[in-house]
Amino acid sequence: MIKVITKEGRYKPFDPLRIFDIDIIQPGQGFGMHPHANREIVTYVIDGTLEHQDNLGNKVILEAGGVQRITAGTGIFHSECNRSKDKPVHLLQIWFLPTNKGLPPSWKQKRFTKEQQRNQLFPIVSGTPLRKALHINQDIIMYVSYLETGKAITFTQEEGRRIFLFVMEGELTLNRSMTLNRHNSARVTETSTLEVTTNSGTHFMLIDLP
Repeated sequence: MIKVITKEGRYKPFDPLRIFDIDIIQPGQGFGMHPHANREIVTYVIDGTLEHQDNLGNKVILEAGGVQRITAGTGIFHSECNRSKDKPVHLLQIWFLPTNKGLPPSWKQKRFTKEQQRNQLFPIVSGTPLRKALHINQDIIMYVSYLETGKAITFTQEEGRRIFLFVMEGELTLNRSMTLNRHNSARVTETSTLEVTTNSGTHFMLIDLP
């Protein structure tokens, strides 16, 4: 079963996916220092640059194609700001329940190129060891893809698992029947094979969930 969501500001839980936020932060704006605990938090920058600072001593810039994983664990404080004077930053922030609570807080980030994502599902975050993906304390795999016009990708998962799909840019069609546009999402259950096609190109995210 595929349920298409055409527009939501804050997405309803799809366990263990708890929050899926689309943020556009204007120049000079952001979120000041604030706390989190017992959440796995993933940030993906679609366009622009984001400054991250936390009480672990990290102060870094996350650029387009960059992904960041925070294990909030027993508690972490962080801030997110757009230091640009003229360009907004377009990003996704995604919260998961952790497999285990009370972990030591930690942080890590990587940047992936458009070429790595071209016409394939490229894993950027995973609960199982994958060579380039960031590790997360939950049984999920997060993929991103730049799918070119006329191309197709087929994704198959084990029976009983679920899929959350989100269109960052462009448009795509699922299983030759349902079309999703920019900022649309789909929740897929009881469907182990998903075909993604596009007539005009798309940048999308697919999350394999338990």
